[in-house]
Amino acid sequence: MTWLEMLAVFGAGIAAGCINTIVGSGTLITFPVLLAFGLPPVTANVSNTIGLVPGGVSGVIGYRKELAGQRTRLLKLGSASLIGGITGAVLLLRLPAEAFKAIVPVLIIAALILVMVQPRLARWVKQRRETNNVAPPAHGGPILFAGIFAAGVYGGYFGAAQGVLLMGLLGVFVHEDIQRLNGVKNVLGLIVNAVSAVIFMIVATVDWRAAALIAVGSIIGGQLGATVGRKMPATVLRGVIVVVGAIAVVRLLMT
Repeated sequence: MTWLEMLAVFGAGIAAGCINTIVGSGTLITFPVLLAFGLPPVTANVSNTIGLVPGGVSGVIGYRKELAGQRTRLLKLGSASLIGGITGAVLLLRLPAEAFKAIVPVLIIAALILVMVQPRLARWVKQRRETNNVAPPAHGGPILFAGIFAAGVYGGYFGAAQGVLLMGLLGVFVHEDIQRLNGVKNVLGLIVNAVSAVIFMIVATVDWRAAALIAVGSIIGGQLGATVGRKMPATVLRGVIVVVGAIAVVRLLMT
């Protein structure tokens, strides 16, 4: 890489770290940049995943206040993300890149619909439980666990807009403030990226220079994202999620 190319990758890392902390989908910035500079797709995906892990840590630290009192929830849902992330990483190394191409936009669109209708749907679910005198599961129940696992599989395989999927699921099945859910989303996304990165470092080809540039940039971006995201009203944050998710669908359909 030239100095200008390295600067571009570093800048993409900052932007991705910021977006990942607020919404998710930072991969849609860094991944195309790495491809543009000549990295093979799988190597670019692997290097990008490894590089974004420090940014995920940075974002989680930025949201540490919102994570207070959610330890049990994180342990339960985190186990689903862990298993899903391992599965997705193995699939990336075993399956052709086209395997998920058709389903990825569908998953993101479904997540966007969930995000948009989440307040109404959550109220409906709550009313149904009250009518039937059924206590809500403390942490979303088995349906959410299965959904988090599926999002982890997707995140381990590619990862773009994983945050949109997670926020759509969490918003429907967990009755909690959206900022606290965003903190949970950051932890779950970090788990998926981290376990995938460990696997990739052992068995895959990594461009360590690209990964390092993204890592440093994403750490800065993670703190910027936490500062901005924590101040967003729920409706604004939901709107940002929808816009970024829609852009993700368009970008993926055009590739």
